[in-house]
Amino acid sequence: MIVVEDLHKHFGGFHAVDGASLSFDEGAITGLIGPNGAGKTTLFNVIAGVHKPTSGRVTMGGEDITGLPPHDLFHKGVLRTFQIAHEFHSMSCRENLMMVPGGQSGERLWNTWFGRRRIADEERALRAKADEVLEFLTIEHLAEQKAGQISGGQKKLLELGRTMMVDARIVFLDEVGAGVNRTLLNVIGDAILRLNEERGYTFVVIEHDMDFIARLCDPVICMAEGRVLATGTLDQIKANEQVVEAYLGTGLKNRDAVSA
Repeated sequence: MIVVEDLHKHFGGFHAVDGASLSFDEGAITGLIGPNGAGKTTLFNVIAGVHKPTSGRVTMGGEDITGLPPHDLFHKGVLRTFQIAHEFHSMSCRENLMMVPGGQSGERLWNTWFGRRRIADEERALRAKADEVLEFLTIEHLAEQKAGQISGGQKKLLELGRTMMVDARIVFLDEVGAGVNRTLLNVIGDAILRLNEERGYTFVVIEHDMDFIARLCDPVICMAEGRVLATGTLDQIKANEQVVEAYLGTGLKNRDAVSA
């Protein structure tokens, strides 16, 4: 679905992504792991249009999408979430979801004068869609709650809900488990699996929680120092000497520590 070829992203003399080549298959939940500073988030940012690459190429379904801005990628169904949720904190959870779809009639001044019925019809449809999403994510009880007042895990669920308000083709989840308690992380995992199995969503997941990766992801890609070290099942990744070296700086003698 998405193919990354010899991608580089430099910040001055620092090579955050240094010749990465990899692919994300349609319909898969791909895990992206690696030590801190491996270039994982920078890779996401380049693919999602937040940063332009220094060099290299990104294609989706054979179409060159290298360097396209986020709003263009959004309309192509490429969405991402962030390590720190970016909610509209003074708006309700329902309103946060209703804000997502673009091209709403109420955004045009002319329609606020002469298209009020159309605006009202759209708002009713968006409200119904938002309530359906909240129910799917089992947070319908938070519909009227201000988004800035809910927990960190609930904000991660709300961010996932935003991707459900449009026709997402591939969703990049950046440390969805960061700061989330185990119960809510299981709820998030359940939602991701259901979206994948029932609605055909493709996901790429950056996460340090190996239990979460093991439950959701196949294949798994490991990065270090801006490069791809290995691709395979999680068991294959754990058995890879380069991966063990990248995480621990030691050899085979400490492989069991990674597997634990």
